[in-house]
Amino acid sequence: CHSPTGYGLGQTFGTSAGTQTFKSVEQADVVMVIGANPSEGHPVFASRLKKRIRGDGKRPGAKLIVIDPRRIDLVDAPHVHADFHLQLKPGTNVAVITALAHVVVTEGLVDEAYVAERCDDPSYQQWRAFVAKPENSPEAMEAVSGVPAATVRGAARLYAQGGNSAIYYGLGVTEHAQGSTMVIGIANLA
Repeated sequence: CHSPTGYGLGQTFGTSAGTQTFKSVEQADVVMVIGANPSEGHPVFASRLKKRIRGDGKRPGAKLIVIDPRRIDLVDAPHVHADFHLQLKPGTNVAVITALAHVVVTEGLVDEAYVAERCDDPSYQQWRAFVAKPENSPEAMEAVSGVPAATVRGAARLYAQGGNSAIYYGLGVTEHAQGSTMVIGIANLA
């Protein structure tokens, strides 16, 4: 179940190792959870995540984007509420991550200095041209994914402009026929 992560991160980052620890969620301003239910699958991480979403009195809580066909407890619980729930049709992960990237690219939300310092420019330009195509827009993907275009646009803007953003994903990404492609899409979005 971890081979899509190994392959996808190896292709994009050059290493298949995890990119952050569970504790890193404490530094996030925006958290995107894709294909995972931390409350049931990773309760220790879920506890840290929920604490960060609630805030600690010293700083406000992190914003939350949930991408999952299920309405997991993080979407709407007594002390935790997702700012965006992209309730996609099963099997449309890649369509949604590409639509999110489309918004970031076409609305000029890319941190160009960050990309120039850390990315292979020819590969980046190829990816950028691909995701910018009109057929990858949230409006075009709405019929495929079932996620309203306005919801995708709002989530993409929050992710790109919300400060220190982090993506955490689970088996809903990796145990899928498009698992490696989705991991690559997540890494490219990041």
